[in-house]
Order: sequence, then C-alpha cells, then structure tokens
Amino acid sequence: MTRVIDSDFGQRDDEQRDVLADDPPEPVVYAHEIPRRLVDQDAAKVIRRLSRHGHTAYLVGGGVRDLMLGRKPKDFDLATSARPYEVRDLFRNCRVIGRRFRLAHVLFAGGKIIEVATFRRDPSQHYEVIKPKIAHKIPLCAGPEPVRLIPAKSSDTEGDDADLLITNDNVFGEPHEDSIRRDFTINGLFYDLERGEVIDFVGGVADLEEHLLRTIGDPNVRFREDPVRILRAIKFSARLDMGLDPEVYDGMVRHRGDLRRAAAPRVLEEILRFLRGGAAQRSVFLAWDVGVLSEVLPEVASFLDDDVEGAELTFGRLKAVDALAAEDRLPGDAVLMAALLLGPIDEALEGVGDVPLAYEEFVRELSLRLSLPRRLKDRIRLLTMAQRRLRTGRIQSIARREYFADAATLFALDRIARGEELPKWARDPNDAVYEAEPRARRRRRRRRPRN
Repeated sequence: MTRVIDSDFGQRDDEQRDVLADDPPEPVVYAHEIPRRLVDQDAAKVIRRLSRHGHTAYLVGGGVRDLMLGRKPKDFDLATSARPYEVRDLFRNCRVIGRRFRLAHVLFAGGKIIEVATFRRDPSQHYEVIKPKIAHKIPLCAGPEPVRLIPAKSSDTEGDDADLLITNDNVFGEPHEDSIRRDFTINGLFYDLERGEVIDFVGGVADLEEHLLRTIGDPNVRFREDPVRILRAIKFSARLDMGLDPEVYDGMVRHRGDLRRAAAPRVLEEILRFLRGGAAQRSVFLAWDVGVLSEVLPEVASFLDDDVEGAELTFGRLKAVDALAAEDRLPGDAVLMAALLLGPIDEALEGVGDVPLAYEEFVRELSLRLSLPRRLKDRIRLLTMAQRRLRTGRIQSIARREYFADAATLFALDRIARGEELPKWARDPNDAVYEAEPRARRRRRRRRPRN
C-alpha cells in the first residue's frame, strides 16, 4: 500500500507565516562537507571558473539531494548568476540551447554534458516564509531551525476552474526565487562547493532527514501548475523510499485527471523513468494504487484490476527489470515498455485471427495518448509477437534477426516472473545465434562423364 507519513512539521496550526518584504530572505545554511571525490570533477571545474569570474555558482537539485542521501547522482546540474552567453564566453566547449529558456551546456570528453542554468523565477509569483514553532533535530546537518519559503497564495489560484498551467517562466531571478519555483523541497537545495555548505530556502534538509516528500507550497496549486509533478512524486517516492506528505497524497488523487492536459512526450518520458530507475515495480504499483495509472495507461490499469494472476506476473517482470538495473544491465526502452504491456497485449491478441490488426487496434489509442514514437511502437510489436515462437522453443526462424537479443531478454523477464528455469539461449542470446545457424549441406561432387 502507499506509505503516507503524518508529520506535525509544517501543519497550519504549528507555524508562523510572515509575508516577505522587498529584501531577499536569508536561507538556512548547513555546514555539510561532501567529499570532493563524490563530486564530478568537471562540474567542480565549471563552478570554480564561474566563481573566479565573480559569478555565484552552486550544485543544484537532484544532484545535491542524492549526495546528501549517500547516493551517486546521475547528473550534476549547476545554477548560476551568470547569463547563458556569459557562461559561453568563459568556456570554449560550451553551447547555448533552448528556445523558451536558454541553457548553457558545457561539453566534456565522452559525451558528458554539464548543464548550467541561470537562476530564474516565475514572474507572477509572490512568496511568504513559514517559521515552524516545533523544534527539530537534523542529524544530517547540524544547523539552525528550518525555515520554509513557499509561493504565496493569491486569488488567482483559488477555485478548481482557475487555469494554473505554467506557460512562461522565462525570466532570470535570484537564488531564493529559483528555489521556490522547483517542485519538491528535496529538489530545492543548493550546494556551495567552495564553502562546503548546503543552502536551504525551502526546508528540504529537514524533509530529507524525515524521508518525507513534500511540495514547495500548496500541492493542489503545484500539481495544477504542472500535472507531470504527480508522476515525479511517484518516481521519487518509489526510487528514494520516501513517504508522501498527506497533503501531497491527497493532491495527487484530487488532480490526477489533470494529467490529460500534460504534454504527451513528457508523460511518456516519466513512465520510461519509472522503468529505468531501479524501482520499476514500486513505481508502477504506486501509480496503480493512487489511480494515476488509469489516467496515463488505462490498458495496464484495467488489466491489473481484472486479472490477479496477470498482475502478479506483471509486477514479477518489473521486479526482474529492477534486478537488471541493480546489475547495470538495464535493457532498452522497447524491452522495458514491452515488459509492462505484455500482459494486456497477450490478452488482446488471444484467439484472434488477424494478429497484426489486433495489435494495431490495441496500441492505436495508447500511441495517441503518449505520442509513442513509431519506431518504439513497431519495436514493441516485434518483441511481443516473437514471444509466441520463443515459448515453444522455436528460435531458429528468428535467432538471426537483429531484434532477437531483445526478444530473448523479454522472454527471460517473463520466465523469471513465472519462477521457471531459463533455457541456455535466453541466458546468452548471442551464443544462440551461432547455434541456430543451419549446417551447410555438403555438395555432392558430380562425376564427369567419361569420354
């Protein structure tokens, strides 16, 4: 079941609210030395150069969060007072990208990219500060009492009919303004590499310590501004094993229908991140439990609702995917999506005469809803159609096809979910290709007729 953590911290009865004056607020600063060996050296190099030229530059977001949790960050993103073209002037290996909001990408060997964003703000956003009356100990970082800076409520945000979808945040700002426009408190932290300090405007350090996922400000407003944050809440809760603040949980349930308004490619990308992140089983289960899955993948949600055995197999395949992720052997996106969709697809194709047509009918609405790329859709079809042959052990006809290794991986995930032993060709598909090569027939040499 979904884990919702009750917390007195931040409740309306136990806090003092002060509308901020024109002066920028002071953050809470925690002395927390992160070992330099854990910080990407190229990211550190960019920070040092920006600092030498008079700019403020911090590690920001998920990288700070992961380092404080003792996890290895996937990316090291930076936030700075420097404008994008000022960053480009300092780095020859830099390109400025983006139309709606300009970002600087500093390029390094091996295709590595350090993303550098200028502090920005929501031009329509005001803010207020919350000072909790309840004292909290923070073993992670010994420091002062947490303070939460949150977006202030206004009459424009009231009422379910108000359209709060963010369409413009293309304005440069200050660090505190950049912090409060982020989604969750645990993602609103900055790290000053030179001083070894965590800079916290939003109470993210306290929430990290409590292992609690909380939005910056009212969840109902934040989810209406950007419904994809609901999917991100599921991802972080599952991947980081964090409880959901009760107000966050209620907001997810209340506004899950708003996901239909979100950009389809962003929804698809978050679903793929569910599957890639090492917590696919928990992510999909939480999405199903909260009712979000019925909004983004109703085909899967209804299948899980109706077929208990099929649901167990689906979650078993996702658990096997997580095991591959832990071994750094994660398959491609087509295999991941096929592992999630295999049960509903098998059900839709059972007993039909025209299998290709039935597949197209099954995937048509799904493709429109998620803007599924044709290449990905066709690849999923190949992999799921191949399972019929693989289940009978007839691999000779497809062992030399370029998609055989992926099809064999999907077969292995399904076999593991069923608790069945894997054939040799499923354990090592590359060897199976050679075993399936037909032996060359000996050509009988014809005798020449004697003259």
